[in-house]
Formats: sequence, structure tokens, C-alpha cells
Amino acid sequence: MASILKSLRLLADPNRVRIVLLLEREELSVAELQEILAMGQSTISTHLSQLKQAGIVEDRRTGKNILYRLKAFGNGTQAQVLDVLRHAVKEIPEAGEDRDALRLALRRRQDKVRSYFDELAGKFGRQYVPGRSWQGLAETFLMLMPPLVIADLGAGEGTVSQLLARRAKKVIAVDNSEKMVEFGSSLARAHGVKNLEYRLGDLEELPVKKGEADVAFFSQSLHHAQHPPQALAEAFRIVKPGGRVIILDLLKHHFEEARALYADVWLGFSEVELRRMLSDAGFENISTALVHREAEAPHFETILAAGDK
Repeated sequence: MASILKSLRLLADPNRVRIVLLLEREELSVAELQEILAMGQSTISTHLSQLKQAGIVEDRRTGKNILYRLKAFGNGTQAQVLDVLRHAVKEIPEAGEDRDALRLALRRRQDKVRSYFDELAGKFGRQYVPGRSWQGLAETFLMLMPPLVIADLGAGEGTVSQLLARRAKKVIAVDNSEKMVEFGSSLARAHGVKNLEYRLGDLEELPVKKGEADVAFFSQSLHHAQHPPQALAEAFRIVKPGGRVIILDLLKHHFEEARALYADVWLGFSEVELRRMLSDAGFENISTALVHREAEAPHFETILAAGDK
């Protein structure tokens, strides 16, 4: 009976319940649990250690990794406790997101092609090859882009906007800073860029007509929005049927200093959060991918997301 009481005390913690329910579905490493639950490694390791001591989970080594899984129970009391947890999942708001995050984590395991190209990307630029550069690739990709009407949302001074304008039919650069808009406009005039229009406005109330753009583009700007779901709803409004939204932003992190250093309102977004917000806004065929990790602390990671209208 003592072990049953210990199990009940342990499972009174919602985070340990989340771990147990995930491990019931799939065996996972600490790193994968860390990614799914957005918790620190030490916290997850502590939870796993306690669950293992209570005989609820077990582990196995595979190569350099240790995978944790739920222990197989018969029809005894522990199985009944697990059944209670399944019913109690409705009381844990994060449980639904955990299932979505688990699917993403498992998809990344199987994504051999992406791993291959990630490896290639990591090597690019480390060895000198005459004529090969990121600048050259960027210019090439611009030439591959069809002439579209692009709304650069949260454009700042418009560095990206001016680059896009070289190929786009028209670029609408929106920013809520009057000085940024004035600076960007004067820079565009000075360089004779006539298909680039700066507009003063907020991400959540865009000065863009319904269906005016082919593409809505957020480049490291969504985490500055007070209400990101509203900003994405506005992006959906301004995009034509068949158009797209593209988001380049930070993966969720815990570097609190970013709020003061960079005026960040949100500390990035998880893939699950972006997918949910894009879906709620009405976008379909949603895709997300981690595309970069900075080598220096705090090791910001960049996430790329896209969706179709």
C-alpha cells in the first residue's frame, strides 16, 4: 500500500501527469520531453527520477541516448491509477498541446531528409569554394520568386522590404514607428525604388485592404505584437485567396533579458503555438521548421512557419 500512496502523491503534480501520459504514448528522451513540455532539463530529470523510483517509468539505453517509457502494468491498482489519469487529462490545459508537440517531435525523428540537408547547411560556408556565397544564393532565390504583392509586416527601416522590392510586383512595408516609416521612405526614394510603399500602422490593425496582398510576411516581428493571434487574423484578411503567410521568428526561449534589450513582448513561440494560431486564423497546409541555431549564448533558435489561405 505504501507504494500506491507514493504513486498517488507523485501523480498529484500536473507536470508529472503530463510526462506519464506522454510516455504512455511513446518512449522519449529527456531532450525530447524538454522540447515538448518547454521545461528545463534539470526539472524533467528530477520528475523522471522520482517516477522511476516509484516504479512508474523505466529507461533503456540506445546508443548515446537514454529513452524513458511507462512501465507495463497489468490489471492491478497501478493500472487503475493510470486509468484515472487518462480521465483527469481534461483538467490539464496543456495536455492537448503536449499531444501536438509529441507528433512534431516524432516527425522530426523520422525526417531523415531534413537532417541530411541540415548537415549540408551546417557545412556551407566553412570551406572556400570559388563563387559560392550566401549573397549569391540570396540573389538567385530572388530571381526564382514570381512577381507578387508582398506585405512586409513590422518592416522596421525596411532592409528586407527593399531586398524583396527588387523582384516583387509591389512591397507594402508596415511599421508602427513613424520614424522608421519616414526613414525607410526616404531611403527608398534615394535609391529610386518605386514599387515599395511604406505605411504607418499596427500589426493588429493593418492599413492594408482586404485581399490586397499575395503574401503576408512577418520577419522577427510577431513576437513584438501585443496579441499575435489578432496579428495573424489581420494577415489572413489582407491575403488573397490562394495567398500565403510566412513567419520567421524566434523559437520559444527563456532569455528574459530580451524584453528589456530588444523590447520583445513574447519570448518566441513554440511550433505547436504557431501552428495553433495559424489554424485558428484560418490558414491551411501549415508547415513549421527550425532553420537556425545561434552558436553563442543564449543560443537563439529561428523557426520558419507558413500557411495557405
